[in-house]
Amino acid sequence: MGVLYFNSTVLYIFHKAQNFTGAEKTIYEECNHMPAVLIWYLSLQFMNMFLGIPANLMVLWQINKDRSDSSTSDIFIMHLAVLDLFFCLIPPLELVSIVFHTTSSTWYVLRFFYGIKDFSPLFLSCICLDRYMAVIHPVTFTEFKDRHHRRVLAFVVWVIILAYAAAKCVGNIDNFEIVFTAMILMTFAFMGFCNIVILWALWRSGPGRDDMHPVKKRAFKMVLIILAIIVFNYFPPVALFPFQTYFSFDVFRCYIHYIAFGLMDFSSTIQPLLYLSKRTLTWKPNCCQTSETPSQ
Repeated sequence: MGVLYFNSTVLYIFHKAQNFTGAEKTIYEECNHMPAVLIWYLSLQFMNMFLGIPANLMVLWQINKDRSDSSTSDIFIMHLAVLDLFFCLIPPLELVSIVFHTTSSTWYVLRFFYGIKDFSPLFLSCICLDRYMAVIHPVTFTEFKDRHHRRVLAFVVWVIILAYAAAKCVGNIDNFEIVFTAMILMTFAFMGFCNIVILWALWRSGPGRDDMHPVKKRAFKMVLIILAIIVFNYFPPVALFPFQTYFSFDVFRCYIHYIAFGLMDFSSTIQPLLYLSKRTLTWKPNCCQTSETPSQ
């Protein structure tokens, strides 16, 4: 009954929005002949807000709490959590702009946040690269383990993300969507290559995960998490966006666009929850902890 009530409430709000006069025509008014995916997309965005914000805050708290037993990839996970945390704040403004009242000023703000989220796979790529070096090139990884190059890399990634978001915020650059398509294809290929090589190397190094070195166990869990995120959240835009010209304008704008970005945006919730589940599985109460030295 609760689900039926929620759906009826959402439909009531959407139909009331048809009678709301705004400065410009809303996306819902343009897609009111096919609103199902739009409702689904906004539902995911509000799930992002209610689940993603506390989950990302918990990730930041956990990383700060466990500094003495942190992974070298935690710096990238921390920056990714900050990015996702800010992105999870936009659903109320997004609902108003898509359904009720849209103006160019609100879309400047939304496009900026969309741009930040679009390039978030760069931080996942950094995590993949870090794990790749740890498993495939352990000597080089050890030499650079305690240096500040990860902070420099995170800073460079933020510069790229903010530059892209600022350009997307303008909203009048011809064929600008090609930048996102090229980025998502390259990062997807890079992350897929790194994860497959890492999994293959770990699988060959020990047939049973219980026989693995603690560092390799940690890398194995991290790679599995990233692989799950890649397939579930980032494969849809990779599979659909290169074929944009094969869809009609209405179908792509009202269906394909929101299916792909809905799943991709939901990574703001999936990523921290998977990270927290990994930390929970490896955590033990103080009374049950052994004297083993924490592995990095």
